[in-house]
Amino acid sequence: MGAGSSTEAEREPLIAPSYAEPPSLPVNRVYGRRWLVLGLFSLLALMQGMVWNFWGPIQNSAARAYGFTKSDIAVLVLWGPVGFVPWLLFMWLMDKKGLRVSLLLSVFLMLLGAALRSIPVTDQLLRRWLIHGGQLLNGLAGPTFMSAGPFLSTTWFPPDQRATATAVATLFSYLGGAASFVVGPLVVPAPNDTQPGATLAATAIPGSSIRDRIQLVLYAELAAIAVLFSAVLLYFPSRPPMPPSVAAASQRLSYRSSICRLLSNVRFLMIALAYAVPTGVIAGWSGVLDMVLTPAKVSQVDAGWIGFWSTVGGCVFGVAMARFADSIRGMLKLILILMLAGASLSSTWFTLTCLSRVTHLPSTADSASKKSPLYAGVTQSSDMVRMVMKPDS
Repeated sequence: MGAGSSTEAEREPLIAPSYAEPPSLPVNRVYGRRWLVLGLFSLLALMQGMVWNFWGPIQNSAARAYGFTKSDIAVLVLWGPVGFVPWLLFMWLMDKKGLRVSLLLSVFLMLLGAALRSIPVTDQLLRRWLIHGGQLLNGLAGPTFMSAGPFLSTTWFPPDQRATATAVATLFSYLGGAASFVVGPLVVPAPNDTQPGATLAATAIPGSSIRDRIQLVLYAELAAIAVLFSAVLLYFPSRPPMPPSVAAASQRLSYRSSICRLLSNVRFLMIALAYAVPTGVIAGWSGVLDMVLTPAKVSQVDAGWIGFWSTVGGCVFGVAMARFADSIRGMLKLILILMLAGASLSSTWFTLTCLSRVTHLPSTADSASKKSPLYAGVTQSSDMVRMVMKPDS
């Protein structure tokens, strides 16, 4: 695979239809409500990302309030990837029942999970189990919000807006993770003994005060999810009355045969691997960012700002690059190669900056919030890989 523009062979569908396409179809009808559908879906993805990444940025506060260990925080982050284990079930539901049914199920799981972890029981062991159960239920909603972006854009948007719609729908999940980097550390106070230069004094913030702040954020997220669930229940059609393109109107292959053919397609496996590796690495790394930076004497608030600006930079740049890819067709492969190369260089620089015992790169509190451009490449490049999987990208 070179760095040149895509060839005609590379733009062919990964799975060729086994039937002859009809010469003409009554399509190309675009509805303005598509932006409402995209906006509602994006807000739900944002909340799912916020709930998933809630505990990592405040791991020091959670340790003081609930006695969480580093292993507890790692497991709370791990429930997000674990939620992808039954991904095939959610994809089957989306294909057979439409986006509305699969979205209602996912949002209900989010609502149930947010309610479980908000129950203010006094038994700390029971509270810990409820929090873990709530995070697992929220993780089960992840496959829909992380995978339905291309499906939504193909169903509702014309070809010249699909990359933009896919980027918006997908990157809002990352934006939710970015919001948790700010909301958590700013609302929930960090224990004084975790701040650089602080001493174990009598003025240390008590665990009860930290628990009250955490509970406030949990209630706020529960209320937001409940409002969005009501909105989806009232209005979220599975598809428009008439499809916007030939791809949206075309007949789909049987589910079993398409899965078997995809898993035996080397090109598809390479594209899936190119998306899965950077996405999985950055998701696991960002979820424990505060834990990673604590030995480097970076405070909880500073670590939150590092994660926030890294993710926001990737989201903004990702939407811009998606719009650029929409306007210049046939250059998606070159754009992806450049973005992944930039992300690799950025992650290498960040790693060397943190390894102060090995290198002499500057690492100060003032530069901490500026030294992580990692997401600016990985976030949007891995999500643009997912556009390649669409037959008519």
